[in-house]
Amino acid sequence: MATRRKHPDTSRFSFGTVAAAGIGAVLGLRRLLRSRYQFKDRTVLITGGSRGLGLVLARQLLKEEARVAICGRDEQTLERAREELERTGGEVYAIPCDVRDPVQVEAMVSAIHEHWGPVDVLINNAGIIQVGPLESMTLEDFQEAVDTHLWAPLYTTLAVLPEMKRRGQGRIVNIASVGGKLSIPHLVPYSASKFALVGLSDGLRAELRQDGILVTTVCPGLMRTGSPRNAYFKGNHEAEYAWFSMGDSLPVTSVSAEQSARRILDACRRGDAELLLGMPAKLAAVGRALAPDLTATLAAWANRFLPQDSSQDRYTGSQSETPLTQSWLTELNRRAAERNNETGVPLH
Repeated sequence: MATRRKHPDTSRFSFGTVAAAGIGAVLGLRRLLRSRYQFKDRTVLITGGSRGLGLVLARQLLKEEARVAICGRDEQTLERAREELERTGGEVYAIPCDVRDPVQVEAMVSAIHEHWGPVDVLINNAGIIQVGPLESMTLEDFQEAVDTHLWAPLYTTLAVLPEMKRRGQGRIVNIASVGGKLSIPHLVPYSASKFALVGLSDGLRAELRQDGILVTTVCPGLMRTGSPRNAYFKGNHEAEYAWFSMGDSLPVTSVSAEQSARRILDACRRGDAELLLGMPAKLAAVGRALAPDLTATLAAWANRFLPQDSSQDRYTGSQSETPLTQSWLTELNRRAAERNNETGVPLH
């Protein structure tokens, strides 16, 4: 008796393939439409825009013909940045402001509104880095970190939100850190406050999307911005500065500020929810999510190799230089410091 040959049922396969293709096309179209967001003729406010990553972002935004407002606490550093940026021929507005003070923040946003109109894009970039063992940190160190990384971005966000909501559009970028995904030994105040910023940013993203406002959380690893010179170090401050500045300079562990800025602006343009910068940052975030016990064990093991002096005296990186930190091992970061207004020397 002849048997009938069974043919495979392709209906499910075909339906699944078509459905997947349809979903992919929709997502691709949405991504394409979102990527059309242009910075040209937009007003962008960058906190901490007078040096480091903030200054690099300002340069790139001016090339895209945005109107760029930068703020910072040190007026001399801010003035050097303004002069350099204005030489490019773009529209720049530099405002002295301590973003930890809500009164100053309100005054700054009002001044920008009067000068150019409402803020279209807010980049919360201002930051502080304190390096040293937990025993060397005080409650004031934690308060300073939280004021800078949580309260300051909240103050600036609340100041620009009414106009963004009224217009039904806006972009907010919060520069957090891989330290907001995985707490780093000898960076506990920094990491704790960056965890808070990640939580704030994710919550803002969920609630503001209905108003046409897209919030992007950026979690970089080490970047060659030149910032270690102006970070604070406790305990054995020379040894702390040595490991931090070398890690921040070597190509295998860090990424350039210029490359990072380009990727941040692309993520903002697309309205991405999150951007992880650098392979070490990606590995750390994935490891913390998938293998928290192993990641914690590795962090504890790494801590054993770090300096353990508990002195609470605080020094800047520039006060902690040694022959090792002035060697070829930190050459890339020293060049970045000169480019990005981290040295106190006028920019050319």
